[in-house]
Amino acid sequence: MTITSILLFVLGIALLVFGGDRLVKGASSLAFSIGISPLVVGLTVVAFGTSAPELAVSLNGALAGSSDLAVGNVVGSNIFNILAILGLAALVTPLSVQPSLLRLEIPILVLVSAVVAVFGWDGVISRLEGIVLFVGVISYTFWVIRQSRQQTKAMKAEFAAEFEPAPTEHWAKSVLSIVAGLALLILGARWVVDGAVELARLFGASELVISLTIVAAGTSLPEVVTSVSAAMKGERDIAVGNVLGSNLFNILCVLGLSAILTPNGIQVAEPAMSFDIPVMIAVAVLMVPIFLSGWVVDRVEGAVLVSLYVGYVVVLIVTASGSASQDLVRTLYVWGMWPVAVATMVLLLWRSNRNATA
Repeated sequence: MTITSILLFVLGIALLVFGGDRLVKGASSLAFSIGISPLVVGLTVVAFGTSAPELAVSLNGALAGSSDLAVGNVVGSNIFNILAILGLAALVTPLSVQPSLLRLEIPILVLVSAVVAVFGWDGVISRLEGIVLFVGVISYTFWVIRQSRQQTKAMKAEFAAEFEPAPTEHWAKSVLSIVAGLALLILGARWVVDGAVELARLFGASELVISLTIVAAGTSLPEVVTSVSAAMKGERDIAVGNVLGSNLFNILCVLGLSAILTPNGIQVAEPAMSFDIPVMIAVAVLMVPIFLSGWVVDRVEGAVLVSLYVGYVVVLIVTASGSASQDLVRTLYVWGMWPVAVATMVLLLWRSNRNATA
């Protein structure tokens, strides 16, 4: 049974990735067929579509009574998206970003990350709070569409080169692709949730730890492919926009819908409130000095991000093992690695501003 569960978990991840890809391609093609621009498709359909695996797993987990999976998957994915994916993309090539694309996305991400902590302070994200989050993703989508009309020709050309299909599929084929993608997501999510529970029992770890690491990384594979591929092609706005757009969608839509569709909301475990959610907020705040330093994520900053993720995973593994050194490891991470990372980012920001005024 254990081997079968692990195989189903791995296959479930594969179905999530493939199903998400089918969904994105079908939705993108359908959007083009009704006259939506590549820029809007890239900022909305693709950024949100790559988070479809997180949505499927979190909804399935919430409905199955596994709130730790629902919350841990979102929190873990958001941490993984910025520290691991953005960090790796920056190591591939420095990411220069147009300020107009992300001037408000970063403050919004910091805000909604903090809202999760406020909503979860009492140990539960209620149905009403879920509605507030979901209204937020609707408002954000309309704002993105409105702002897209003001973007530069260069940015529009970049998104057109990446997302405009050639030739455009017939609408019926696009709809079929969407339906197939959704079916694969639903099936894959069920296997991932069941497998994650089994893995937690096998390794003696909590469902929260499994969802923060293995499940979060697995459901973030579409973001890995999209962002790293875009960085290698020189489409740097897409690489960064996909990560931030996905993070916003994870919080506003995935957590929002999970809370709305469960009668008593979704429970937020104390370990998540005391460590993982604060890390998610800190990661979002860390984006501010990075992008202010010339609106570039260079290789040094990419290395800092990746190292912070490695440290985060080490803390989770040591904590899950019940080691006597877990408090020391967590203290070193929080009061050792993070101050060094912040100091590095501030130094780079100061150097960038000095060079700009020289």
